[in-house]
Amino acid sequence: MHRAIRAIAQSTAILGGLVLTALIALTCISILGRTLSTLAHTPFLEGSFSGFAVWLQNSGVGSVNGDFELLEAGVAFAIFAFLPICQLHGAHATVDVFTNLLPPRANRVLIAFWECVLAAVILLITWRLFAGLQSKYAYGETTFLLQFPVWWAYAASFAAALVASLVSIYCAGMRVYSALTGRGSMTAIGERAQ
Repeated sequence: MHRAIRAIAQSTAILGGLVLTALIALTCISILGRTLSTLAHTPFLEGSFSGFAVWLQNSGVGSVNGDFELLEAGVAFAIFAFLPICQLHGAHATVDVFTNLLPPRANRVLIAFWECVLAAVILLITWRLFAGLQSKYAYGETTFLLQFPVWWAYAASFAAALVASLVSIYCAGMRVYSALTGRGSMTAIGERAQ
């Protein structure tokens, strides 16, 4: 079971990484295009290198149309895509200044409790994301510049949130098992306890 959960979490994270890499490239291209367009309209370039300035202006160089819309949709997906692997490895930010003084059993119970709370929150977010998806689909809302349906971004994020929900339920179950039996790792699920 753990191998399947790990494989789906890793696959989702890789997909999120590819999307994030594409968004970084898109943003760099858009910034470069916007900078070149601004440069082409400067008095210095128009006066000193008018032929080059006219050529640059006529080339259509500029920012990528709808870059903010694509960035918004892609980052939302990437956040949900990275959540399962973060959940699986227990990589969320924790403050353990006081809990380090507790005995291991108390720490396991505390970790199991917060893992269950986090699983409940992820399930709630997934449920509300699905409600938003249904709403955006029903009303046919589109983005302003590119006019692509907003529900596409919701659907991609919802798919990643479903994976996060599955992983969070699995992790919560494993943490509760660890708290009850005293066996299992307290950091990364499925790895041997140190």
